Amino acid sequence: MLRKIAVDDDVRNYVMDSGKDYRVCTSCYGPALVPVEMKGPKDSDISIPIGDQTLYVSRVQAMYISRVSKDMLYEPEYLNTCPAVKGH
Repeated sequence: MLRKIAVDDDVRNYVMDSGKDYRVCTSCYGPALVPVEMKGPKDSDISIPIGDQTLYVSRVQAMYISRVSKDMLYEPEYLNTCPAVKGH
C-alpha cells in the first residue's frame, strides 16, 4: 500500500533552486535522489509537484519510504558505479 510521502524543506529548496526535475529511484546505496537526466521517470512513478519542478518517486521506493530527505543525494561518482542507476 502506498502512503503519503513527505518532502523535507531542504529537498524542496534544492529542487526549486536547481530548476530541474528529480526522481527517487533504487540505487546500490538505497533510495537515491537523482536528476531525471540520470534516471528518467516511469509512467508508474508518483509525481510530487515542487514549485515549477516535479519530484518523481518510483513506485518501488514509494512502498518503503515515508519522506524524501537530503541524505538521499549521493555524489555522481558513487552513482556512476551503480548498475541500477547507470543502466538507465
